[in-house]
Amino acid sequence: MKKFIALVTLVLISASTLMVAQESSKQSRKEQRDAKRAKMKAEESVLNAFSYEEAVLALKDKKFVLEADQVIFRNGRSAFVSATTNFVMMNEQRATVQIAFNTSYPGPNGIGGVTVDGTASDMKISTDKKGNVNCNFSVQGIGISAQVFISLTNGGNKAMVTVNPNFNSNTLTLNGNLIPLDQSSVFKGRSW
Repeated sequence: MKKFIALVTLVLISASTLMVAQESSKQSRKEQRDAKRAKMKAEESVLNAFSYEEAVLALKDKKFVLEADQVIFRNGRSAFVSATTNFVMMNEQRATVQIAFNTSYPGPNGIGGVTVDGTASDMKISTDKKGNVNCNFSVQGIGISAQVFISLTNGGNKAMVTVNPNFNSNTLTLNGNLIPLDQSSVFKGRSW
């Protein structure tokens, strides 16, 4: 009987030691997971700050592309689109606005939408207290006469552009990433 009690006591002590060891390993796993998340968050923050600075510099140099992944129409309806075929681009004094949808109809630009080129003028850039950058300019061309308004939020390269035509009320809003022109991979269709 003494051997049985000693054996049970030994098993209980071993079990309690094992439970304490498991709790400490769970705690260290949680700490490791939290440390890993904090590291990833810090890396993302640095990357977003770099993207923001790069986007602001591209705006000031007038060599940028807003690659849109969402189009919002004037009635509030929206559509998710390909960033390679939907964009607003500026290369010094030339601006291009292209909208293309995945349809069987090729459209005027040959890729399912419209591409218009024009000359950009009257560019104004301002930064608010929170670091958000607002830019507006006019585009004049054969197929376009519009005001373009860009809002770049602080902390990344996410931006919103509103194209407001001068001759009708078919306002169009595009959401996407604003990147330097040399880093862009957009596909430009036929323009008019």
